[in-house]
Amino acid sequence: MAIETITKQGVLIIDPQPNMAMLVATMLRSLGRRDIREANDAGQAMLELRRRIFDVIVLDDGIAGSDAVDLVRRIRGDHNCQNRLVPIIMMAAAPDAARIAAARDAGVTEFLRKPFAANHLKSRLDHIEANPRGFVDAGSYAGPDRRRRKLDIGAADRRGR
Repeated sequence: MAIETITKQGVLIIDPQPNMAMLVATMLRSLGRRDIREANDAGQAMLELRRRIFDVIVLDDGIAGSDAVDLVRRIRGDHNCQNRLVPIIMMAAAPDAARIAAARDAGVTEFLRKPFAANHLKSRLDHIEANPRGFVDAGSYAGPDRRRRKLDIGAADRRGR
């Protein structure tokens, strides 16, 4: 068995089109990421997710073998998944507001509309790193805290317990 080099910057790209996965991998390499794995369907993705821990997952909405939103729910809901807390960036060519909301409600951390440039991907990665969000595990939702801003409401405006 070959020895796998695992770095702190590991990324899993899940895209049904190998050429798009390769393009995203090239963008990531231009941003300094070197440890990149690719999966073309949900089965391959689950094998990679069981193999090791990643720092970020980049997932295409058109993934083969599973609905992307269901795959995110499965990752977030599985308490035995070592990548359960990992940020997930979903990309889609023509998402509507309902699809973006469904992805957010499933536990997607960031969203990218295709086509996008490397600087768009970099801004999402930088935002994830600079503004880590806590993980919420409530009955119907498991994923990053959906609140993007922290407001100091002051003691006078707090609700009583």
